[in-house]
Amino acid sequence: MIDLRRVPDLWRRCDVTVRDLPLALVLTVGSLLPAFHGFGTQLGDLPTRPFDALAVVAVVLECLPLAVRRRWPAVCAVLVVVGFALDQLRGYHEVAGTALPIALLSTAAHLERHRRVTAVLFSVAYVPLAVALHRLGGAERLSGFVVFYLALVLAWGTGCWLRSTRAAEAERRRRIAEATRTAERTRIARELHDVVTHHVTAMVVQAEAARYLTAAPDRLDETLNAVTDTGRKAISDLRQLLDLLKPDHDTDTRTPSVGEVDTLVAQTRRAGHPVEFTKEGRPANSVRSAEFVAYRVVQEALTNALKYAHGSRTVVRVRYDEREITVEVGTDGSGSQTGSLGGSGRGLAGLRERVAALGGEFSADRQPDGGFLVRARIPARNPS
Repeated sequence: MIDLRRVPDLWRRCDVTVRDLPLALVLTVGSLLPAFHGFGTQLGDLPTRPFDALAVVAVVLECLPLAVRRRWPAVCAVLVVVGFALDQLRGYHEVAGTALPIALLSTAAHLERHRRVTAVLFSVAYVPLAVALHRLGGAERLSGFVVFYLALVLAWGTGCWLRSTRAAEAERRRRIAEATRTAERTRIARELHDVVTHHVTAMVVQAEAARYLTAAPDRLDETLNAVTDTGRKAISDLRQLLDLLKPDHDTDTRTPSVGEVDTLVAQTRRAGHPVEFTKEGRPANSVRSAEFVAYRVVQEALTNALKYAHGSRTVVRVRYDEREITVEVGTDGSGSQTGSLGGSGRGLAGLRERVAALGGEFSADRQPDGGFLVRARIPARNPS
């Protein structure tokens, strides 16, 4: 059994000639039916001639080329024009004459090059056709020839409009695709920055501390174990991030949430940095993006504390309510300044953009005592 829902999709996948062929065949068959003889376009107003073998040639030239009107538009237009001229000069006046405006419209819409030259050539060719019809005794007035020419111009202009509309739509889709790629690259860069910077910073600080613990084997072993655990966590997070780049990745891939801040705090403490953590309220049914951004705020703030104020007292506060998640991370600045680790400022800039994207507020300010305070207010619900 054929699934009828797939028929439109299968039809769109067919070659363009196959899709254009039905119109050509229907017009050809209709023009050959005796009931329709003499009921077509009558340019020049010549007496109608009985249908004969040459009329079949005219019908075939006018109708069948429509099958290639999008693949070879110029060839289609030339053949249709020749067939139309034969039809009118012989006085057959077949329904096949309808193919002329269709061919002109398709040529204007699909011809890639020399469209203006083609339009001029067709316009010039119209003049001798009109003169020939007049000399054969046609009763058509000049106004009739002009009106018919304007109708053909309208068909050509419609094709030009369709072409420009199609080009504008293609450009719009290209821009959307480019913007999507740029946003995706930015998102991946942020994730790499957050994951790599936090874990590597912790490992560097822990390794630096291990240098001074050679006389205390127990503490040295504990510190090296912390470095190992941090490295394993970094590898795990990087693998999860790289899985997102696979075309067939699971869209429900787990992302960290603010409820896992305890893990960040414990990791930072193992690096020798004092952290106080308080949590107020109970987690509501927050959207995943809000939880994720709140987690990243804490992660980046603790990373900066390790970098620039190692050993300083740091306080992490997370407060839940029905409408938002509030995160505050403050460092008093009493520790050592670890300037060697440096930074690009991308982390805070990325957090500001993330929070703003959810409609929240973000600030990162230096305090009078030399410390630093990061504060974020993140809506916990999707805007209605």
